[in-house]
Amino acid sequence: MNQDYIKPDNWSIIEEGFDRESVKSSESLFSIGNGAMGQRANFEENYTGETFQGSYIAGIYYPDKTKVGWWKNGYPKYFAKVLNAPNWIGINIEINGEDFDLNTCTEVKDFRRELNMKEGWYHRSFQATLKNGTEIAVDIRRFLSLNLDEVGVINYEITPLNKDAKIIYKPYIDAGVTNEDANWEEKFWEPLDVKKSGNEAYVTAQTFKTHFKVTTFMQNTIFAKGEKQNLSPTSVDTISDKILFYYDVIVAKGEKSAIQKIGGYTVSLNHSDTISAAENVVQAALAKGYDQLLQDQIDAWSKIWEMSDITIDGDVKAQQGIRFNIFQLNQTYLGKDSRLNIGPKGFTGEKYGGSTYWDTEAYCIPFYMATKDQQVARNLLTYRYNQLDKAIENAEQNLGFKDGAALYPMVTMNGEECHNEWEITHEEIHRNGAIAFAIYNYYRFTGDYSYIPEKGLEVLIGIARFWHQRASFSKNKNQYMILGVTGPNEYENNINNNFYTNYIAKWCIDYAYEQIQKVSLEYPSDHKRIMEKVKLSDTELKEWNKVAGNMYFPRSEEIGIYLQQDGFLDKDLVPVKDLDRSQRPINQKWSWDRVLRSPYIKQADVLQCFYFFEEHFSKEELERNFDFYESFTVHESSLSPCVHSIQAALLDKMDMAYAFYLRTSRLDLDDYNKEVEEGCHITSMAGTWMSIVEGFGGMRVKNDALHFSPKIPKEWGGYSFKINFRNQILKIAVDHNETKLSLEGSKELTVYVNGVPVLVQPNN
Repeated sequence: MNQDYIKPDNWSIIEEGFDRESVKSSESLFSIGNGAMGQRANFEENYTGETFQGSYIAGIYYPDKTKVGWWKNGYPKYFAKVLNAPNWIGINIEINGEDFDLNTCTEVKDFRRELNMKEGWYHRSFQATLKNGTEIAVDIRRFLSLNLDEVGVINYEITPLNKDAKIIYKPYIDAGVTNEDANWEEKFWEPLDVKKSGNEAYVTAQTFKTHFKVTTFMQNTIFAKGEKQNLSPTSVDTISDKILFYYDVIVAKGEKSAIQKIGGYTVSLNHSDTISAAENVVQAALAKGYDQLLQDQIDAWSKIWEMSDITIDGDVKAQQGIRFNIFQLNQTYLGKDSRLNIGPKGFTGEKYGGSTYWDTEAYCIPFYMATKDQQVARNLLTYRYNQLDKAIENAEQNLGFKDGAALYPMVTMNGEECHNEWEITHEEIHRNGAIAFAIYNYYRFTGDYSYIPEKGLEVLIGIARFWHQRASFSKNKNQYMILGVTGPNEYENNINNNFYTNYIAKWCIDYAYEQIQKVSLEYPSDHKRIMEKVKLSDTELKEWNKVAGNMYFPRSEEIGIYLQQDGFLDKDLVPVKDLDRSQRPINQKWSWDRVLRSPYIKQADVLQCFYFFEEHFSKEELERNFDFYESFTVHESSLSPCVHSIQAALLDKMDMAYAFYLRTSRLDLDDYNKEVEEGCHITSMAGTWMSIVEGFGGMRVKNDALHFSPKIPKEWGGYSFKINFRNQILKIAVDHNETKLSLEGSKELTVYVNGVPVLVQPNN
């Protein structure tokens, strides 16, 4: 049974009623971020119940030494951790001599949380009775500023309800934090300096090994009866990595008091002097004040939604789901800094480590290309170009490849491989193909070819060299094969000739060859520069083509499908519908050996190939493969339902497409995989966007033009979305009777709807 305590709402995520069992799940679902930092929705006040404390800073990580495998040649020695950053949100509270703690209160009523996605703030309110009999009403609002992205703001209000109260606010900042998943239970932060001035405090610490320096800051203002109080701390506790202020306030029954806390981080990635930078940031925030900071936040989110919103009529849960996905994607990455990328948990948790998986190229880039300026997607491609040397080093030192062959890491922070599972690190090599495909996809959508001669061609050459060297020739079949791999379906390890891997390997070589020829003709100076740098000969190119032209693809002629791998039909092919529900999810119920021997598929694998290269196959081929493989797919990867939704829509299986859409859009809200307390599935959220735009909207780019084949679930009255296609904003609105197109821009645009050309005039 999936969780269902989140209240349906078009623009907000809402929880009503205090349930200790859902605290950690809600900490994930109500997370906030601004692209530069983020945090789980932990309580500001002390909480002694089950909780997962987490604040995170983009680009800050720690190389945690792995516990297994590091003694083997080529095995990553560390797993890069997304670091739990110093805590700035903490406000311990004492009321009439008792520490306030929701876990120990005798009664908590009218508890309500709201994550307002339209305006970008998190709110919590409730009434509580402490063990000493004091009854209070509490109202808290928190947000991370999009405009001042080093700043977060908390407004924490308390009203005594049944008696006067002496309230002691104890705001603090604490660098003595640990990670939930630390391998060796060690601390990652070394304290350097603690500084205070009036109502401001600064704790500076740096990470061990990587030496990222971070100054965590706070500034506190006390209010009573709606008026600012010129209070200084009555006392201060200071240790090497923590500072805590005390503010004593006498509050009459029925009167409101509050603390406004400004906090956040300045980091050495952006500042040479993080303390001075923090002082400047505090002054900038104070100059604006709480009300203006909140209004700026509302205005900034309004601009984001103006372009990225998807509307759905008549289905609140579907509407809430897509907006939650879009909101989290924008909280995680805004494209301002090409040094940053999109981690699978974003700022909502620590699982999986790393900041970059193949998810970025396969799922996220389409969302950012279509909803923002194309420079944002180009920054994501530049991130990979900047790490090409590390990818070449990885292939050479860990796999023995040569001559500039590049294997991009499965998980990385700085270009080095930092995934600690052998069957993933060395076998899930298909990630190389997604990076090459993203370059192709970027050019196809934006029309900006300049990235390829400037940067992309070098990446394509390194990847093509890898595939050329990774393939082996079978005298038995007289074809080239790729052995010992793990495909997108991670429920099969160390298998031979994964169809998706073999297919994308061939495509990568062919595409790299085509781009070399194109750059040679159209950008001769770039071609000369690159060829001198990579030392690519005609002899090597002929060897590439020999491999690509004779690649083996496993296939069953009897049932007319491509085989996920050579031995797939040798398994006990019991479909998922005949699997006892008590055995699901199998990754939590079965041994790994049993999973690997089963026919069950974690996520789209053969169908991932049909998604990327749809134009290479007939609709009849897709249907045969879809019907066969979907029957064995358990969708225990967050990346699976979106691909199946898109393809079900293409095949006119609309009930199935809608069901998969709900699963991908509400994967975390309804906790389909029973793991949301570990964090949200950020990168799959981009797939949710694709399931509407590419699935129901049928958007494709063919021959430099936008094509749509709109369909609509029977559960919806209509839906709409916007696309930034080559610097022109096109809005598509679909209902059961018609499709409407409108264009913002300066020139007309020809769009194809169900194959028919439609000339769309600006502002008409």
